[in-house]
Amino acid sequence: MSKTNVTKTATKTTAKTRAKTTVKTNEKEPKRRRGVTALQRRALRVPRTGLHEHAAKKLRTLIVRGDLLPGEPLLEVNLSEALGISRTPLREALKQLAAEGLVELQLNRSAVVAPLRRDELTELFEAVSGIERCAAELAAIRMTAQDVERLEALQMRIERHHFRGELRDYFEVNHQIHGTIVGFARNSVLKASHDALLARVERARLFALAADGRWEESVREHQQILAALKARDVERAGQLLAHHVRRTGDIVADTLTQEKVTP
Repeated sequence: MSKTNVTKTATKTTAKTRAKTTVKTNEKEPKRRRGVTALQRRALRVPRTGLHEHAAKKLRTLIVRGDLLPGEPLLEVNLSEALGISRTPLREALKQLAAEGLVELQLNRSAVVAPLRRDELTELFEAVSGIERCAAELAAIRMTAQDVERLEALQMRIERHHFRGELRDYFEVNHQIHGTIVGFARNSVLKASHDALLARVERARLFALAADGRWEESVREHQQILAALKARDVERAGQLLAHHVRRTGDIVADTLTQEKVTP
């Protein structure tokens, strides 16, 4: 074999070796990348909603609707069995509700549904009346024609429930109306502040609606609020909604004083 042929053969062999090495390297590279990607996904994956959040939601509804009364003990054994969960997520749910002001945790004792206390409710309704007044004033300016139609539809529903004596159904729609007006203000800070107090104030609102004469009065006040919003009367809409909220707070406070519900 000539020197030239030997050189060509050596060159081809070297090229093949390099090609194989390159192929092997390229084959390994995607595997390494897939491994890193999978690791990143595991590290960044958001966990699913916990059991304690579902439990908190159910208990919150029972407290707000009055199925669990103020001061009532929340026995872990009974609640765990009823909710079908262990005590660990139940305790987390109770901590969450305690942070919302709906439950009181007691050292070495069962948690209880937070009592309705007159002074606390007075402050609560003062805060909510201010938030909803501001929201009504902004909503009177920012509402669209579709927004007005939605409020009119909700008003028709509460009047129908009132006529039929359907207090629980009325309460649910009443809750929607207040939240809807706040939403129509289109102010995220106002909405977040309102949401933080909503569960506590809704529980008291249901308590007030059960008082003599308040239900009828509440319907009339909602009619006036809607009329002011439709008329784009900023000042009147704010005044009416603030008065409506404060009036509810006064009814609850007076009822608590008369019936001596507070501890």
